[in-house]
Amino acid sequence: MLKLPPQPDNCELCERPVARLTRHHLIPKHLHRKKRFQKLFTKEDLITRTLWVCRPCHNAIHKARSEYELGLYFNTREKLLQLEELRTFVEWLRDKPEGFVPKFVRQK
Repeated sequence: MLKLPPQPDNCELCERPVARLTRHHLIPKHLHRKKRFQKLFTKEDLITRTLWVCRPCHNAIHKARSEYELGLYFNTREKLLQLEELRTFVEWLRDKPEGFVPKFVRQK
């Protein structure tokens, strides 16, 4: 049976100590059944390729690209941080205190 990585003490993107982290599936779960993803990744990769991130980082990831693009092209921590808007956000958030939650401005 496959084991998922244990939850760390810090967000794996902004590296802040956060009490409640969420698990981000680097290959979104609903794509696991798609033939293309089954050919590209092992079953183990599909299940275990995750990051523990704080809610603001998790929201920023999903705001940056579609789930399909995230799963196909941005499926590692390093590849995610190649996205300029995400890297800029993470660098900005890194210095904020543990309980800080940014207020996102909705674009029309």
